[in-house]
Amino acid sequence: MTTLEQYFEANKSGWDIRTKTHLNSEFYGVEKWKKEGGNSLTPIELREIGDVRGKTILHLQCHFGQDTLSLARMGAQVTGCDLSPEAIKTAESLAQEIGINDAKFVCCNVYDLPQHLEGQFDMVFTSYGTIGWLPDLKPWAAVIKHFLKPGGTFYMADFHPVVWMMDDDLTHLKYAYHNTTVIETDQTGTYADRDAPFSYKEYGWNHSISEILNSLLELGLQLQFFNEYSYSPYNCFANTVQGADGFYRVKGLEDIIPMVYSLKMRVS
Repeated sequence: MTTLEQYFEANKSGWDIRTKTHLNSEFYGVEKWKKEGGNSLTPIELREIGDVRGKTILHLQCHFGQDTLSLARMGAQVTGCDLSPEAIKTAESLAQEIGINDAKFVCCNVYDLPQHLEGQFDMVFTSYGTIGWLPDLKPWAAVIKHFLKPGGTFYMADFHPVVWMMDDDLTHLKYAYHNTTVIETDQTGTYADRDAPFSYKEYGWNHSISEILNSLLELGLQLQFFNEYSYSPYNCFANTVQGADGFYRVKGLEDIIPMVYSLKMRVS
């Protein structure tokens, strides 16, 4: 097993460990979401992706499928992909429990998806905490193009690279903005429950905005828009404060640094 494969295996194990805690956490609010027919997408995605009724959507790195199933509730036919067997098993169980038939799930490394899934889609979708688990964005972009129909769109919302430069407490800069090396960290608990009784090692990579955009532009995808936001829609970081709008900003850096970006691209 190569070093890179070891990184992926460690990360897969970490997500397997976290899945049950995430499923039962207040952060994800799954019970309320199930009972009330809710939508777990944030206002950013809901505003920007438009009407997805009748569209086919491929959701990359979907975790346990809550957003995938929310897209299905919006009228799309959705396929979710994730590295974690526990997450995919949970996603399939959730789909069955809430009676959604227009969703299916594939368990594999996103790089390997063309070997596990056939067909093309109207939209490829990914959001929040995804590409940081990938060392190289060129094969990631190739997967996106591979699965897009002619005229199809790629939509992405994620935490801004500036946030990933900071330490876990968001008090100072610690990591390089550019993709210079693997980042190895020892974690206890999880963003959805910081007191959860487990520990694990994880490996990640920072990606600059230019790296993200160029990996897609080089394959001929056309940029439709690129937006940046000074807030996080999720309370998943330490040292943040909630504003009157309900969103979260780094304490002492409110509206000074970007926290989220989104983009939409089209393939001709």
